[in-house]
Amino acid sequence: MAKVKSAFFCQNCGAQSPKWIGKCPSCGEWNTYVEEVIQAPEKPITTNAFTALVDKPHLITDQDFGATVRIPMPDKELNRVLGDGLVPGSLTLFGGEPGIGKSTLLLQIALSAKNLKVLYISGEESAEQLQMRAKRIGIKNQQCYILTETLLQNIFQQAETVKPDLLVIDSIQTLYTGLIDSSPGSISQVRQCTADLMRYAKTTHVPVFIIGHITKDGAIAGPKVLEHMVDTVLQFEGDTHHLYRLLRTTKNRFGSTNELGIYEMTGSGLREVSNPSEVLITAREEPVSGVAIAAITEGARPLLIETQALVSSAVYGTPQRSSTGYDLRRLSMMLAVLEKRCGFRLGAKDVFLNIAGGIKVEDPATDLAIVTAILSSNEEIPVSPKFCFAAEIGLSGEIRPVNRIDQRIFEAEKMGFEQIFISRYNKKSIPEKTSIKVVTVGKMEEFFGKVFG
Repeated sequence: MAKVKSAFFCQNCGAQSPKWIGKCPSCGEWNTYVEEVIQAPEKPITTNAFTALVDKPHLITDQDFGATVRIPMPDKELNRVLGDGLVPGSLTLFGGEPGIGKSTLLLQIALSAKNLKVLYISGEESAEQLQMRAKRIGIKNQQCYILTETLLQNIFQQAETVKPDLLVIDSIQTLYTGLIDSSPGSISQVRQCTADLMRYAKTTHVPVFIIGHITKDGAIAGPKVLEHMVDTVLQFEGDTHHLYRLLRTTKNRFGSTNELGIYEMTGSGLREVSNPSEVLITAREEPVSGVAIAAITEGARPLLIETQALVSSAVYGTPQRSSTGYDLRRLSMMLAVLEKRCGFRLGAKDVFLNIAGGIKVEDPATDLAIVTAILSSNEEIPVSPKFCFAAEIGLSGEIRPVNRIDQRIFEAEKMGFEQIFISRYNKKSIPEKTSIKVVTVGKMEEFFGKVFG
């Protein structure tokens, strides 16, 4: 009988220790070590699903890089985020909050990939539940196989029989391998199962999607080494009270990490939003104060978003500063610039900021629109709904240039805006043929005069 051993693993980074320690020497976190049982079997459990090939060293110039062809997915938003398709043999980790729509999106992709044989493994739902969801979404792919299994060795055996073009695992926390005697979801099980799936993907050249749970802090559950092992990490985020979901890339070995995919949750699944500027801007009959439109970019995609601000007298002793969808520290910096450089007395007032649609923005080009919305609310002067803004604000009160200004201008023109305010240092990048009026400004004082009169 195999000898039973136990070890302590850090739940944050996956470091191993023979005894319990309070502070992890690898990541510096406290009270993260948990004891797990490790039992090696007398004979290793093997499977014929894939065989480990012994590779030999060769010159990098001898490789034929043109032979790798990406697999186009039926979902255009997913293609954009992945970098124009799925790479054969890639391992993709798909994370998100409970109920956000991770399983729905991947099952929808599996059911709509007409030219691919897909094997969908579920350790959380029964076959009847998957069939009910599939009927609601709509079955377009007649080669979509479903399997409810949690033992990794059995999954590899079924994969050898089916020989899929795409493998989907829902989720990695429910899988376990017979090589390790610990409960599913433990550090050692998650790490070993991911390593075996990575070996399977690289050996068979079958792309694998893995759904992963997240912690209360928003990070993907399990050891941090899990994100280092996979090729791509996708984060599915959004407010469950809003209809829109955002798909971001936090790691991508085969493409950009700045792309953004937008979906709308409907009764029949997730719908791709091809023109997000239309859904992120509220259609109003009359202009209201405290609202300004910003022209931003997410990766290669230009977007128009609505910034909303509310400035009121502080009821309590300490003025409140609240921000939704925007960095609170950057908001404080904008308020300091308005107070110090421009003479607006906002230190004794409550300031609330919201990015409409439930999205989060990090583009510094949002600064000018946010300042406009704050001053519009403070002075009770509505801004024309045909104005939009794209510029960064420096600490000296200067209006700084931003990149890809031509794409922002074309997007504003397409959405029917009449004027766009940019930095005067972006003059060289203004396209020659455009019907929208481009207003260039260099200082905050000059900008206030042109917007508010």
